[in-house]
Amino acid sequence: MSDTTLDSIFNRRSIRKFKDKPVPRELIERVIEAGLWAPSGMASQSPIIVAVTDPDLHEKLAAANRSVVNFPADTDPFYGAPVILVVLASCDAPTHVYDGSCAMENMQLAAHALGLGSIWVHRAKQVFDLPEWKEWLQELGVEGDYEGIGNCCIGYADQEGNAAERKEGRVFWA
Repeated sequence: MSDTTLDSIFNRRSIRKFKDKPVPRELIERVIEAGLWAPSGMASQSPIIVAVTDPDLHEKLAAANRSVVNFPADTDPFYGAPVILVVLASCDAPTHVYDGSCAMENMQLAAHALGLGSIWVHRAKQVFDLPEWKEWLQELGVEGDYEGIGNCCIGYADQEGNAAERKEGRVFWA
């Protein structure tokens, strides 16, 4: 493992405030590529990624996400990130939740390595269980039964992330 990889692992932080600055498509594509290269059970490659960059669609997705937990209408559950990479995984793969989680982590590490901030926002499962969002996936050409794993929100950070102190007693040798 290179020092660069370790640097990304040890220094990546969740960002909860993003600059109002577009992310170049080339950077978004690199982050997505990292997600597609994540490990998956039996090499199933069960995750798919939906890149949301359109402001109107972003707001519709934000409204659906807010409604899951009854956030106030003026709350942006995506913290102002200009790009939402929705990770879903095929329910046909018994390891789909783990596969999608690996894709999410790869994308967060890639975003950090490319100078972007990121945060994993939950409730993709609940949103993409709704009939209107299942229908929307079908309109995009997604066929099959997919479960929402997470929303990888990326953009240029407008804050420094803070690391929680690492808890003791989490390693056991046998």
